[in-house]
Amino acid sequence: MSQLATDALVEAQPATTTADAADDVRKARRESLKPLVLDALVPTASYYLLSKGFGMGTMAALAWSSVMPAARTVWGLVKERRVNGLAALILTANVVGLLMSLIAGDPRLMLAKDSAITATVGVAVLLSVAAGRPLMTAALKPWVTKGNAAKTAVWERLSAERGRFARLERMFSVVWGLALFGEALLRVVGAYTLPVDTMVWLGGAIAAGTITLTMFVSGALVVGPMEKLVEAGAADMTGR
Repeated sequence: MSQLATDALVEAQPATTTADAADDVRKARRESLKPLVLDALVPTASYYLLSKGFGMGTMAALAWSSVMPAARTVWGLVKERRVNGLAALILTANVVGLLMSLIAGDPRLMLAKDSAITATVGVAVLLSVAAGRPLMTAALKPWVTKGNAAKTAVWERLSAERGRFARLERMFSVVWGLALFGEALLRVVGAYTLPVDTMVWLGGAIAAGTITLTMFVSGALVVGPMEKLVEAGAADMTGR
């Protein structure tokens, strides 16, 4: 009986180890996605929830949704002695939105207001590439590494080598920066050339179409090749 109990314990051990490993992967994935969620998704969702869901005024909704990115930006400067790029970007976009909200009276100008926010984000992303700190990396890295420690280590090594991997990393931000700026420009042109009633619904359709198309393009040009490079590097590490 004792022998049977011992054998059962031995057989159960790999399952426990596998479960623990799976939990570690999920935890690492959550941690890797946390900056994206806190710095971008939560402020953006808060704005739409407050303005569209609760009927709060644009200025008030922008102000309240700026609290978290502002706090995260200040925390990064004080505690970590660095600028939290993604949080600072969302904060800047919200400030531009607040300034544009002061403009009233011209319906076409009000339609173009959201384009100013999008254009600000697009230009900031492009400037971050020129400065050597691509802002979209915060959104790209979790999807490529999937929270895996080995893949994360490979990412850091390949990114530091400044080879093809680093070029792909920069390309991802370039694609999104150009797409966002181009979408803003297209909506501004539409705001001043098409009927106001048309642009009320067409503006949202242009934004949704641009995001969808950019996801496919960036996935094919950047994400897919980067995943292959990371997986190959992780396989080499495992082999060693």
